[in-house]
Amino acid sequence: MKTLIAHVVAAALLSFGLAAGAAECVYPHAPDTMPDGATSTKDIMLAAKKGYDQYNADMAVYLDCIKTEHEASAPKIDSSMSPEKKKAVQKQIDDGEQRFVAKYDSAVDEVHAIMERFNEQIRSFNAKIKAEKEKSDH
Repeated sequence: MKTLIAHVVAAALLSFGLAAGAAECVYPHAPDTMPDGATSTKDIMLAAKKGYDQYNADMAVYLDCIKTEHEASAPKIDSSMSPEKKKAVQKQIDDGEQRFVAKYDSAVDEVHAIMERFNEQIRSFNAKIKAEKEKSDH
């Protein structure tokens, strides 16, 4: 799990330049199919890995994009504002931050869940290969 988070963060940092110039953040979708590790071939699993790696990278770009978008659109408190205006702007900032955190966390939860399901299929595939190897060694 820590590796996945590190990959998401690394991809987000690498993609900053791409996301910063984007006019709109595009929410990525996971590949349409999940391979069955117990029955899939190596070629199927490798092709699926490419798709899931791309999804993971696309999600990192999306997360960076929404962060950049949030930071750019957040209202600012100015020292010349009245106390009432500062309070109103602070409420806008707090509300915007809550929406951003919920959106960000939801996307992170989704990518973690999907990548964990894919990792389960990788473990299943590896167990199948190990069992086939042990069977052929006897």
